[in-house]
Amino acid sequence: MDAGKTVSIDDIIGASRLSLYQISVLVLCFIIVAIDGFDTASIGYIAPALRQEWGLTPPQLGPAFGAGLLGLMIGAFLMGPLADRVGRKKTIVVSMLVFGIGTLISALSDSLQMLIVMRLLIGIGLGGAMPICIALTSEFSPPRQRVLLVTLSFCGFTAGFALGGELSAQIIATWGWRGVLVAGGVAPLVMLPFLWRSLPESVRFLAARPERSEQLHRIIEKIAGDDRWRGFRIVAGDAPAKQKSPVGLLFAGGFAKRTALIWVAYFCSLFVFYLLSSWLPTIMKDAGYSIPAAARIGAMVPLGGTIGAVLLARLMDRINPCAVLSGSYLLSCLALGALGYVIHSPGWFAFVAFWIGFGVVGAQTGMNAFVAGVYPTGARATGIAWALAVGRIGSIIGSVIGGTLMIMLGDPHTLFQVIAIPTALASVALFVVNALQQERVTPATVPADMH
Repeated sequence: MDAGKTVSIDDIIGASRLSLYQISVLVLCFIIVAIDGFDTASIGYIAPALRQEWGLTPPQLGPAFGAGLLGLMIGAFLMGPLADRVGRKKTIVVSMLVFGIGTLISALSDSLQMLIVMRLLIGIGLGGAMPICIALTSEFSPPRQRVLLVTLSFCGFTAGFALGGELSAQIIATWGWRGVLVAGGVAPLVMLPFLWRSLPESVRFLAARPERSEQLHRIIEKIAGDDRWRGFRIVAGDAPAKQKSPVGLLFAGGFAKRTALIWVAYFCSLFVFYLLSSWLPTIMKDAGYSIPAAARIGAMVPLGGTIGAVLLARLMDRINPCAVLSGSYLLSCLALGALGYVIHSPGWFAFVAFWIGFGVVGAQTGMNAFVAGVYPTGARATGIAWALAVGRIGSIIGSVIGGTLMIMLGDPHTLFQVIAIPTALASVALFVVNALQQERVTPATVPADMH
């Protein structure tokens, strides 16, 4: 090619081997998402200790779970559009700084009210980090491996969740529940220097800003391993949309129905996941399990999710992704319906919990990879962040009403059958998305980088 010609980011990344530089970006994003997973697991496992120390009932604990998730929702709504306007890197660094400091302060809580306020602030700080990491991972991944690499990066959440359960049980036994929060606050602060030094700005974000072309070319040279693209004008590769805001793009050009259905699936998926992550340790403790035993058996959910995420990603690269995701949610619906019948059998309980994780967590991870390819560059972080934000509404409701459902339904058999209903709704929503995709697959509605 002659100097001065135009080339797209996808062409450059697709023509290059996956470099150590790209892998380092994926690893950093993996660690950031793992910190979110640790926080999600730890608040559930400190709940029994909080009940004992402060004499709380399950419904009284609900706001402590819900406050953090409300903060995550607010953070996602705010940080997604911000990242699309000012850059991914700056937004992630600010998010991690606020989260780390807030978590350390929350360890000083001397009342439920103070803990609730701090969980809200912590959530706002962390809320933008996960969706922006998903967007960044997608933008640094070769098109042919995008789903798999985004999935592997997001597996940091399930890894952090599993680690959070095990570490929380050990830390609580030695230093109490405050030690868990100290560990959760120190981790992101330790990460900050590495993020500032090593995390690059999104190549697609830079490609949309000609004044930052020199910075873009330096990153491209690290990806390609040489300066072969130095004389080219590098573009993002999807259609420009200067006339619309990032939020407006979510509903433009035939996206409206798909956006609404994706939001339904996210709401239902995160409703179930956070209800289980918040209340499963308490349910198991009430059924006679010790905290360490509950942590180990509960870790089967993220383990199943990690394995499910990788296997589903491989399937999504080969066959219809919506059909794969819809089937996965249906599997989790059946497993949830069976869980109450095996609660007093540790072996069977762990087995069924594994398949719940495979279905719910695996599908949720696949959803993130799927949505990362649905929206164009100018709305990618917003699209992922707002879908997660709507999902956070479901997570808030799930985490808050878990204690109330325990009291109202009492019987674990009925409880888990009721919890299974939203996974069935998520399966149906994605089935309809699949039908819409089959009906309308045109250049006007499908971005150039959609897998």
